[in-house]
Amino acid sequence: MTDTDTTAGSTFPHLNEPAPDFKAKTTHGDRSLADYKGKWLILFSHPADFTPVCTTEFMAFAKAHETFKSLGCELLGLSIDSLFSHLAWTRNIKEKFGVTIGFPIIEDIKMDVARAYGMVHPGAADTQAVRATFFIDPKGILRAMVYYPMSNGRSIQEFIRLLQALQTADKNGVATPEGWTPGCDVIVPPPKTAEAADKRAGEGFKTVDWYYSTKPL
Repeated sequence: MTDTDTTAGSTFPHLNEPAPDFKAKTTHGDRSLADYKGKWLILFSHPADFTPVCTTEFMAFAKAHETFKSLGCELLGLSIDSLFSHLAWTRNIKEKFGVTIGFPIIEDIKMDVARAYGMVHPGAADTQAVRATFFIDPKGILRAMVYYPMSNGRSIQEFIRLLQALQTADKNGVATPEGWTPGCDVIVPPPKTAEAADKRAGEGFKTVDWYYSTKPL
């Protein structure tokens, strides 16, 4: 099996495999995937600079930037616009909305990064990246992918929640239920043998049945 599937010139990476490598120019200088080793990275694309939905998203990411950093996570934006367009747009956002975009934005005019990450969907647009978001862990492994249509903005608070859930699952060897937030009970991995299933009820967890047990952290 290869690391990616290919459709219409774009590649689509797989979860739990190494994220596609990249080197690119950004509004903060050159960046590569290796620059983020040891940290979580959220790489996200938007269709175009100077568009209203994208502007709301970038302002929301910017306002949550310190929260992401406190969780050991960096942000990296991308669109198929020029570096000069990115700089003009971020300056416009600061002037018109009073919000500073403090994270880098990749210039991807040739669509090299966008194609490597499957951000270009011909059904949506051949020359723009859809609203794609990629969670890459400190080892460079792709852990989550979220795609939104052109017409609808993403929930940045959901990305914070998902990042916290991923980190909690990794640290504690557990899973998290629907809508989990820090402080809620987590799911204990189900038994994998008949003997272990027989013992589950007496292991001190909140057990509804042998396959479903939770516990506080």
